[in-house]
Amino acid sequence: MLDARQPLPGPACQDDADPAETAEWRDALQSLVQADGAARAGYVLDSLLGHAASLGLRANSQTRTAYLNTIPADQEPPFPGNLAVEERIARINRWNALAMVVRANQAHGELGGHIASYASAADLFEVGFNHFFRARTPDSPGDIVYMQPHSAPGVYARAFLEGFLGEEDLAHFRQEITATARGLRGLSSYPHPWLMPDFWQFPTGSMGIGPINAIYQARFMRYLEHRSLVPAADRKVWGIFGDGEMDEPESIAALTLAAREKLDNLIFVVNCNLQRLDGPVRGNGRIIDELETLYAGAGWNVIKLVWGSDWDALLRRDTGGALARAFANTVDGQFQTFAANDGAFNRAHFFNQNPELAALVADWSDEAIDRLHRGGHDMVKIHAAYHRAAQHRGQPTVILAQTKKGFGMGAAGQGKMTTHQQKKLDDEALLAFRDRFALPLSDADCLALKFYRPAADSAEMRHLQARRAALGGHIPRRNAEAPRLAPPDAEQWARFALAADGKEMSSTMAIVRMLTALLKDATVGPRIVPIVADEARTFGMANLFRQIGIYSAQGQLYEPEDIGSVLYYREARDGQILEEGITEAGAISSWTAAGTSYSVNGLPMLPFYIYYSMFGFQRIGDLIWAAADQRTRGFLIGATSGRTTLGGEGLQHQDGSSHVMAAAVPNCRAYDPAYAFEVAVIVEYGMRRMLDEQRDEFFYLTVTNENLAQPAMPADPAVRAGILRGLYLLRPAQGEAQVRLLGAGPMLREAETAAARLRDDYGVEAEVWSVTSFSELARGGRQAERARVLGLESAKEDDWVRACLGASNAPVIAASDYVRAVPEQIRAWVPAPYRTLGTDGFGRSDTRAQLRDFFEVSADWIVLYALDSLDRQDDVRALRQKLNAGSRLAPPWEI
Repeated sequence: MLDARQPLPGPACQDDADPAETAEWRDALQSLVQADGAARAGYVLDSLLGHAASLGLRANSQTRTAYLNTIPADQEPPFPGNLAVEERIARINRWNALAMVVRANQAHGELGGHIASYASAADLFEVGFNHFFRARTPDSPGDIVYMQPHSAPGVYARAFLEGFLGEEDLAHFRQEITATARGLRGLSSYPHPWLMPDFWQFPTGSMGIGPINAIYQARFMRYLEHRSLVPAADRKVWGIFGDGEMDEPESIAALTLAAREKLDNLIFVVNCNLQRLDGPVRGNGRIIDELETLYAGAGWNVIKLVWGSDWDALLRRDTGGALARAFANTVDGQFQTFAANDGAFNRAHFFNQNPELAALVADWSDEAIDRLHRGGHDMVKIHAAYHRAAQHRGQPTVILAQTKKGFGMGAAGQGKMTTHQQKKLDDEALLAFRDRFALPLSDADCLALKFYRPAADSAEMRHLQARRAALGGHIPRRNAEAPRLAPPDAEQWARFALAADGKEMSSTMAIVRMLTALLKDATVGPRIVPIVADEARTFGMANLFRQIGIYSAQGQLYEPEDIGSVLYYREARDGQILEEGITEAGAISSWTAAGTSYSVNGLPMLPFYIYYSMFGFQRIGDLIWAAADQRTRGFLIGATSGRTTLGGEGLQHQDGSSHVMAAAVPNCRAYDPAYAFEVAVIVEYGMRRMLDEQRDEFFYLTVTNENLAQPAMPADPAVRAGILRGLYLLRPAQGEAQVRLLGAGPMLREAETAAARLRDDYGVEAEVWSVTSFSELARGGRQAERARVLGLESAKEDDWVRACLGASNAPVIAASDYVRAVPEQIRAWVPAPYRTLGTDGFGRSDTRAQLRDFFEVSADWIVLYALDSLDRQDDVRALRQKLNAGSRLAPPWEI
């Protein structure tokens, strides 16, 4: 019998100058395996390859193994469950999942949903649920499972059998609003912790996000163990993903990290049903071969699960290797065609390729050929693969399981190009599905799409409940219970900022100093996770290298070049900094893992991810959105922010848009502080809300690299409230204000300069207001507007813009280092003439002064707009001439 350990048959063997000698070498290796085992044979083979290299010989290394199962039948462990019962449970789940989607779309054709993905993956899920996926209990942290999003109906069907979901829940699949109105719970389209906070743990509906998050989650679990924050445990991270999903860059972005850090707590199961949404994943090749090369090359343990037990008899007969050769020469597009057709077709087009193949099935009926399973539909084979993966040490494991998309859907969908879009089945297809899986449903119940749950004392229900009880209970299940942490007052860690009294520093320097002090706090310090994507020195964080160390699972195996310096590069097994290298996607995945530790590990952590602000929302906004869905808590620090503040860096680095994108994330609290004391107030507030009040939100702060003389925090107690709500009066006018100037972030200093010029050069009195968050002001304005419409008492309380600016009709000029859309957010609630200045357009490389003049946001331009708003036309004409405004034929945002 052939197995994946044997050499690939094919053209390479035809060029053998001495086949007999080659056979002797192969026989010798085979004898060594039989006599001393695979481990000894592998060691000898590695030694020979090493010696060959020392002799200058370059081996024509094999990049893939035969298209056969990695685990031969004689090495499979005994199946521990009742196979017949578990197969019946899987069939029931297939039906309920199908019925859920078809019922929803018969009632409301616009709801969508997916049948075929779970149809292909059902057995992969069932073996995991019955034997491997451990739930969290008071005595065990449990396993973590990232679910294939298009298989969500099957997960719901399983939860229905377990009693965790009811029939009304299934009847409201993708009808969350309707269900809520009826006092019920609807089921979300895909895994969404925000929408089903007691059920889903991880959002995976945006393809590619699940795999990279799973890798960094497994690494963060090791990080917690190595820092002695949680006890070591044999805890697994499972990820069930699709082969088409592996096209996403995020899916494969961190494979080498998993291998480099020896994450043997990580197991991927890639459902290779060979088809994505529109057609074959690799019609002209084999995706399993490609993924084997990719994962093995990255350092993973690869288990191929290609053929079911039905093939074992044929493989034993096939002493000449005809099957292996046929597999090697068949591409996925053809395998899909075989999946879509019956046994007679497969006999004619596969087995009748040559006499050797035909002879193998000469005494088989077409029905027997039709029943040949692929490996991902065989519970015995799946169990063997899962068992080996769970026992493997020193590497992450990927199981490449071949299945048929739409398995069991027959002519309605099995292996069809259109199967992913199949939402409805006609009466004939429903009855055929019932018969195919021998479901105990009458014709009437089948056509009515009645959900089926066996009696509580049935063999199926007793077995299912016993297996889940042995594994700790229902899964998926999200548990948000975690201890509260009371953060220290800002006076303890940010006194230098609250009483700066003119000391020069940038807001980036300020927040790094605050972080350094917080790390020393006995309560919060150990829970802080500083995260950088290879820019720690840029942000002035090098002092943390020695203070708390950079996390490395291996410790530090070398003496760093700068060992003699105070700030030398120190890696440590218990290091606290996650220095991720040049991967914003990886860094944000670490941030998500840390920021959800309160629910995943029952241990609240506080991540600070500091990065170039341009490389955040713009570059990895999808991952940030998923983090929001996952209810992540933590700080995102957009450093070196702004379009005119980063000076010479230019177009690709200068951020003028992140606050627009941040404003669109419902649970993101976005701030653009100007001064260090504002940063301190916001960080203190964020820690209190996330750690003590346990609110499922995160904070985005933009900080700059511009050194400014930092004022002390005003004594007025209203300032603190204003900072947090987004607006406060920084500098009153000397008398009645004729104009109000609003400055955000680095533009606050420009507004202050403009106010002085208006007073000294034009006799115009101006108030200066600091806008710490346009998006928070807009959020309050929307709430107030809704409250007024509904006649609620909170209308005035929420309308902070009107409360601050409503006492006067003096014009308001707002300036931001971001595009005008940012200050435009509050236009509806400004009770006076309102003009906005922003940095629309591509960035440029030059000095800050030149950039601010170019983008028309400098103090002079604020003065110009203020004078124009006051209709001081003589002054306006003179200032235009000074600014050489007549030469500006096009605005800066024109290209």
